[in-house]
Amino acid sequence: MKRITTAMTAIAVAIGLTLGVSACAPENVDMSSVTAVIDVRTPEEFATGHLDGAVNIDWQGATFFDEILKFDPAGTYIVYCRSGNRAGQAIDALRDMGYENLTNAGGVENAAVVTGLPIIP
Repeated sequence: MKRITTAMTAIAVAIGLTLGVSACAPENVDMSSVTAVIDVRTPEEFATGHLDGAVNIDWQGATFFDEILKFDPAGTYIVYCRSGNRAGQAIDALRDMGYENLTNAGGVENAAVVTGLPIIP
């Protein structure tokens, strides 16, 4: 019985985390105040389609922190990836570095809706 309860708890947590990522994405963003839109997917993923004007800084890449330091911590940033997971991880790290105005726009398709920016090849 304890195994079943533990398994059910793990499933409930996983569902909650999945729903939480999508629920955290804003409905829309005032792009006039945005400093940059940052795609934290790999360059290969970025090449398959990204938001027009987005900057690609691979969260899993060796140079992520060097590249992000080029951006003003006082700026306002929209961050997205494939599902919102890596964007959330990147945002957590950026907050630890002193960046405050960060929005997780979720996956690229949701980010397009949130920002009004088209997905381009």
